Amino acid sequence: MCGIWALFGSDDCLSVQCLSAMKIAHRGPDAFRFENVNGYTNCCFGFHRLAVVDQLFGMQPIRVKKYPYLWLCYNGEIYNHKKMQHHFEFEYQTKVDGEIILHLYDKGGIEQTVCMLDGVFAFILLDTANKKVFLGRDTYGVRPLFKAMTEDGFLAVCSEAKGLVNLKHSTTPFLKVEPFLPGHYEVLDLKPNGKVASVEMVKYHHCRDEPLHALYDNVEKLFPGFELETVKNNLRILFDNAIKKRLMTDRRIGCLLSGGLDSSLVAATLLKQLKEAQVQYPLQTFAIGMEDSTDLLAARKVANHIGSEHHEVLFNSEEGIQVLDEVIFSLETYDITTVRASVGMYLVSKYIRKNTDSVVIFSGEGSDELTQGYIYFHKAPSPEKAEEESERLLKELYLFDVLRADRTTAAHGLELRVPFLDHRFSSYYLSLPPDMRTPKNGIEKHLLRETFEDSNLIPKDILWRPKEAFSDGITSVKNSWFRILQEYVEHQVDDTMMATAAQKFPFNTPKTKEGYYYRQIFERHYPGRADWLTHYWMPKWINATDPSARTLAHYKSATKA
Repeated sequence: MCGIWALFGSDDCLSVQCLSAMKIAHRGPDAFRFENVNGYTNCCFGFHRLAVVDQLFGMQPIRVKKYPYLWLCYNGEIYNHKKMQHHFEFEYQTKVDGEIILHLYDKGGIEQTVCMLDGVFAFILLDTANKKVFLGRDTYGVRPLFKAMTEDGFLAVCSEAKGLVNLKHSTTPFLKVEPFLPGHYEVLDLKPNGKVASVEMVKYHHCRDEPLHALYDNVEKLFPGFELETVKNNLRILFDNAIKKRLMTDRRIGCLLSGGLDSSLVAATLLKQLKEAQVQYPLQTFAIGMEDSTDLLAARKVANHIGSEHHEVLFNSEEGIQVLDEVIFSLETYDITTVRASVGMYLVSKYIRKNTDSVVIFSGEGSDELTQGYIYFHKAPSPEKAEEESERLLKELYLFDVLRADRTTAAHGLELRVPFLDHRFSSYYLSLPPDMRTPKNGIEKHLLRETFEDSNLIPKDILWRPKEAFSDGITSVKNSWFRILQEYVEHQVDDTMMATAAQKFPFNTPKTKEGYYYRQIFERHYPGRADWLTHYWMPKWINATDPSARTLAHYKSATKA
């Protein structure tokens, strides 16, 4: 995890422009470098480093003697870099996983490079010999990337939008900033004056397709066919492998643990893998909640079962409300469910940074989208419609859950790892027959639960625990975080403000007082940038007016049971 920033063809003084790069300093608290590109007085890279691998030679932009014309700034982890290095017999100069990008690019060009990377990444690659700039982002957008480009060819790129919004350019008073699409790479021509022209934007991977790098990985052979036992066996192999490859780090590993199915499976498997790798420290797990929170009790039970060094972080409604402004600034969104769920994650990340030496944090993100874990999937009209919805959610992760997970941890200099979004695991899961993946017997993620039924990885009642939305589970059923927020915003936003909401916010007009309150904060930090969020996250098939699971009939009957 780190922060990357680059400008090509800047009209303004670079030393003034580079102040914008400091807006993402939280992403890399260990070191900072700002470097001009030889021969181009108006092109430069900025890099904030979190030293996770190769403490000595890990600074960026990465440049190696063999390719003096290549410059690389990237944020991410390439889990198969050693496998690729040995397979193609590349000579490495550093121990940095990203160096593989330079070798693969030299060998087979940009398309083959991105398809061969097993990991999460956002990168800027400059080839001064061929006068090209390349931008790329991983399949699900686990690592963030934003860009701004003007008609006259000024290009600015950054890990977070806040590093671009204050940049100056002579041709435009308001620089349009937008997220770079996941699963894509872009090719741009670099002109002698340092400006660029876009040549093509290519979608290189669809989440359903097995990735090209699968040809070279060392996962034991999967069994063919869709018999239940076969599928369960394959899923266990792939999930184990997804966690094993993510142990790649020189820093201490920890794990978020909400006591739900996903984070519990990750924590239990991770602890098992750390023992096998003979790691010397105990695994620290972290749960957050208010007093008598259902999540805290469930997480404690899992931690006792697996034997982790467990930390419980308590917060009260006042602390949660006080931090909303910081959270929205960090997130760069006003999406209601994202903001709600981010408060707990932001506060637990703050605790981890302040009180422990865990830096690489595992988490269960992506499972709900992949395995149809949201409660509204019970209402899907058919397995095929549920499959469609699952893929839509995965495609939009970079706007919602993955955005939340990245920004809340990165705000405190932590690096997040999400094994459920592993390429091999997710593409295999999506290749299964649609009716295998739907909720069964009133229980969502039935297949995932069945897969680990006999493993004794986690307690049985946790394995079959019904879905609890993260923003709801951190508080008690008596007075949920959802309810606390409603009561608070009731006093902050009055009915006359709601009556004129459509005039004030014509795009994505907030329909609730809570939505209005978040939007006000967002506009204060990022005026005129509402289009970063294309639409609010909302359940399907049920005429929902609020994204909270607590408003759903299925949830109410489940909590009464």
